[in-house]
Amino acid sequence: MRRIYIILTALSMFAASSVAADWETANQLYADGQYADAAEQYEAILEETPVAEVYYNLGNAYFKTGEIAQAILAYERALRLKPHYADCKHNLAFAQSKIIDNIEDNHQFFLSQWATSFRNLLAESMWFGCSVVLFIAFLLCTFAFAFGRNIVLRKSGFHLAWICLLCSIIGLSCAASLHHRDSAREEAIIVQGIVNAKSSPDKSGTDLFILHEGTKVWVKETVNGWCSVHVGDNVGWVSGSAVERI
Repeated sequence: MRRIYIILTALSMFAASSVAADWETANQLYADGQYADAAEQYEAILEETPVAEVYYNLGNAYFKTGEIAQAILAYERALRLKPHYADCKHNLAFAQSKIIDNIEDNHQFFLSQWATSFRNLLAESMWFGCSVVLFIAFLLCTFAFAFGRNIVLRKSGFHLAWICLLCSIIGLSCAASLHHRDSAREEAIIVQGIVNAKSSPDKSGTDLFILHEGTKVWVKETVNGWCSVHVGDNVGWVSGSAVERI
């Protein structure tokens, strides 16, 4: 058993050193202006280790080669892993300013927008961790309320208990919402230059509107290789090859 542990440890250390070497190689390629080769190297690293910083550098490399859609996709994926990544948010906004379409959903209720922004403040694991800690605090406060001998302690325990429980439920709800978002993967990026959205999931459908690469859409349904996409007030069908999910 100990020999197996030593072997596994050695393999993990070798893998870590290999990834570190690939990371240095990719960064050097980027510094030398070989952006396409750097992007390829970053993609290889991400197959082994999906890390926000690697996605960020991948986005930068794609942006330098003029592949705006792929850059936006990489930035979006980086922010899924690290919501507070300020540099990534800045570069994403800059990349989005370069795309042709700028369609916004103006009919979303402001409370829904606020709730989504609040949910995206932390990653799923962090929300879940906060929820667990707050629930433990709820149990401790409940214990203080039930068995405390001091009236002040009991009152404080009661009020803190329901506050901790409420915050724990909110944290768990945010974690569940993020888990659903990442599992469903409804958000996607148009990765082809110009895409005609159809009225039905086939080439014979009527052209409804045009989307350009880099536009963010929501995929609601997939039928025979076609995706029903929602963007702003527009709903149409596009080929599955025209979109890549975040």
